[in-house]
Formats: sequence, C-alpha cells, structure tokens
Amino acid sequence: MTENDILYLASGSPRRRELLAQLGLHFERIHADIDESVLPGEDGTTYTERLAVAKAAAGWQVVSSCGMPERALLSADTTVVLDGVIYGKPEDADDAFRMLKQFSGKTHDVITAVAVRRNDKVATRTSLTRVTFKTLSDEEIRRYVDSGEAFDKAGAYGIQGRAAVFVSRIDGSFTGVVGLPLYETADLLAEFGFLFP
Repeated sequence: MTENDILYLASGSPRRRELLAQLGLHFERIHADIDESVLPGEDGTTYTERLAVAKAAAGWQVVSSCGMPERALLSADTTVVLDGVIYGKPEDADDAFRMLKQFSGKTHDVITAVAVRRNDKVATRTSLTRVTFKTLSDEEIRRYVDSGEAFDKAGAYGIQGRAAVFVSRIDGSFTGVVGLPLYETADLLAEFGFLFP
C-alpha cells in the first residue's frame, strides 16, 4: 500500500465509510466542524457544494496544523430539496415526521456534492437524484420515526434501510442518495492519482 492508496475522510458518516470501503479505499477520519446554516437566497446545489468545499477546507486545516502526512482529503455533503426548500437533518421526532409527511406522494431531489483537496488543489463533483415516494400513511411515518432510523440523515430517511419501501422510483445515483455517489467519487479521486477498480 502506498500513500496514494490512503486518503483522509472529513466525515463522520458511517454510510460514507462503508461506501469508500466498497471502492477498496483505505482512509483516516478527520474531524471537521463547520457552520451548516443556509445563506439567504442559496439554492440546494450551491448550498451543498459550498458545504462540501468548506468541510474539505476545515479538514485540511486539521491536517496542516497537526503536521500530518500530505494525502488527498475527501469530504461530502448531502441535501434534500423539495419545491425549492432545503431539508437537512431532523431536529427531533416531530421534525422527522413533518419532513416525511411533506415527501409523501411527491418527487424530491437528493443532492450530494463531493470535494477532494490536496494542498491548494480542490476539485468537486455533484450528483443530483430524483426520488419519488409513495403516498405514506401517518401510521407508516410514525413507525419509521419510532424505529430511530430517521435521525442524523438529511431528509429524515435512509434509502438503504427501512425507508426503501417508501421509494416508488429513483432517477439517478442510488449511492448518491445514501451519501456518496461512487461514480462521481471515483472520477474525482482519479484526478488525484487513485486507480479504480
């Protein structure tokens, strides 16, 4: 294994870790906290890309300040958008219920932006996937929220879990909805010397 086979991951998401491992990548997690507030007039794509780049910058600051070896650093952000409204992670069970009720019987967008940084070089890729939910009953939503799976996920659901039964159609990247679009991620990392498969 060489330095080009290892990268830093500026994300605490277990789903992103699993997807990177699926690509055969080895990585070290870096803690990178940023302000995730939406700026006035910001649309979903601009917001998601800005956060991915900001997470990469915060992660690179940790690498630089700690004198860690120079390796590529990957970060990502996922946002759910319906009718121009940005949905982040739910604050509580009521908020999760409200989000899922909004998505019931409708099509929403899931945007995942990926950023890779090494020194001053930063590159990004963005995936947009359209997800259609069947019409959900209040009881279905309550059972899902009570399962605990709705929390710590943009839009209050995980397509790779129990919420898969809510999805009647998907147009785009399944892994992008999970939190890391593998095609775009591999394409981006190839710019930094990583080889696939």
